[in-house]
Amino acid sequence: MNDKKQKIKKQVKQHIPKDWLCDLRIAYRITMEAFNDIKRTGIMNLVIITTMAAILTIFGALFRTTISMSQFAHEMGNVLEISVYLKNDTKPDLVANKVLKMNHVSKVKIIPKQVSWDNLRREIDLPNITNPLPDTLHVKVDKPINITGVLSELKNVPEIEESSYAADLAKKIQFLTHIVNTATAVVTIIVAILTIMIINNTIQLVIQSRKEEIEIMRLMGVSNWYIKIPLVMQGAFYGFAGAIVAILPVNFVQHALQNLHKFFLVPSPAFAELFVIATLILVGISFGAGGSLISIKKHLQV
Repeated sequence: MNDKKQKIKKQVKQHIPKDWLCDLRIAYRITMEAFNDIKRTGIMNLVIITTMAAILTIFGALFRTTISMSQFAHEMGNVLEISVYLKNDTKPDLVANKVLKMNHVSKVKIIPKQVSWDNLRREIDLPNITNPLPDTLHVKVDKPINITGVLSELKNVPEIEESSYAADLAKKIQFLTHIVNTATAVVTIIVAILTIMIINNTIQLVIQSRKEEIEIMRLMGVSNWYIKIPLVMQGAFYGFAGAIVAILPVNFVQHALQNLHKFFLVPSPAFAELFVIATLILVGISFGAGGSLISIKKHLQV
């Protein structure tokens, strides 16, 4: 029976001519209703926005730090190379071409044994003996995570005597990246929970103050969305305003990280500043509007 009613309603709506001016009036009324709700909240608006700004500042600072840490890990990973020592009487060029064809290998540099021997003799006073060093290949991998796989493939090449790399450094880089990513995920969850709690209490107060008015609108047959949207817009406003206020302290963090990149001669991620600001605003609006929706479902049967 309900399905038939819904179908009839849809058919009727399809035949009703659209009045864009009427839609514009409705949008204006909904916006003004949201504005009036914000005015009713009074001085609490300042408290809510300040609290939202503090929460979003923590999120923005950690999110920006995560981007920089990922860049540092990427650059340090690019420095990591696998040192490959060749057997005697092998042709380095042929082995280098074979290694270069392997998956995830981006570059292979040949270090002739005579060059290695000359460099060593410049650093250390050695007797005049026959060069004991082998020809060496420096193999660069596209990503640090792929080093272990490339190392396994190198062991199957018969011309290679031994291969090694800075395993401890690679593990520390991966561990640090994992820690920062985990911390960001945890903070994001905490931000969501705190935002929803703040918005929930605020919207609950607004609903209580407008309880009779909402009941009258429902008796008049006003659409549920007409009642919901102003409250959702109010939550989105708090999230947006909190994000705008949070941009200033987050920019201080971004400036400090840029100086850190310059000090270590590591390029700063492209468009990181704009990306963080856009993410901050998007997260603020999404969590604010989402908190309002949850509160509406909890405290208002519409």
